[in-house]
Amino acid sequence: MELGSILLERVLPITVLVVAVVAVPVMALAPSGLGRLQSLREERRRADQTVESLSREIDRLRAEVARIKSDPAAVEQVARDELGLVRQTEIVFQFR
Repeated sequence: MELGSILLERVLPITVLVVAVVAVPVMALAPSGLGRLQSLREERRRADQTVESLSREIDRLRAEVARIKSDPAAVEQVARDELGLVRQTEIVFQFR
């Protein structure tokens, strides 16, 4: 047997195994390893919750827009509540 052949058959697999045994725990415990993965999963969970909440808000606002476009009473309600408008025939009393 040649020396090169012995190296390839015995030393190289052992070297790869030793490197793997050392590298895997180091990479898993590193700041960019498992802890970072868990942190990213939590961040994604929070982002998904935010997206769901915003989707519900968008649906609510779309329904309100549709109601305002089709219902004059809804337009009046928005004008009174959000803009503070009153009819010309109404008298406004302000109390402190």
